[in-house]
Amino acid sequence: MMEMHSIMPAMPDTAVASPVRPIALARSAPVAARPILTVAAVVERDGRYLFVEEQTRSGLRLNQPAGHVEAGESIAAAAARETLEESAWDVEPVALVGVYHWEASDRGATFVRFTFAATARGHDPARSLDTGIVRALWLTYEEAAARAPRHRSPLVLRSLDDYRNGVRWPLSVIARV
Repeated sequence: MMEMHSIMPAMPDTAVASPVRPIALARSAPVAARPILTVAAVVERDGRYLFVEEQTRSGLRLNQPAGHVEAGESIAAAAARETLEESAWDVEPVALVGVYHWEASDRGATFVRFTFAATARGHDPARSLDTGIVRALWLTYEEAAARAPRHRSPLVLRSLDDYRNGVRWPLSVIARV
């Protein structure tokens, strides 16, 4: 035992060799959050695209109507509901444009976004918009692209570009079991 002490550095009296210490260290390390599941809709009408201006902690931002999936709701139905709540436009998702994985380094959050192509069915101008939504607006591609520094995320322009490039997957690729 004496030989061991001469080779190893002295340990403070408070140090205890126990299996509990490594567990405590592991808990103090940052834990990666699970990805956040979101939906969005690309809605085109007369060569213009539906967007919302929303107040965020980073200021006024531009986004497609988008949000979260609620319990018991299909992913496509969530996109239609969020579009109605944020823009007062009733839409029907007709195809999946893409599934996007994005890590927001400024927030330390990871998002998985299902973006749908949707057809506008009607508008209710008397409907109140969700909290934080300033207004809904229709922009040309050029107008939307020129506002890229104000986009909520890089997913906005990427989704729009994929839509314009004809990327469409049948809604049936999302199986609900």
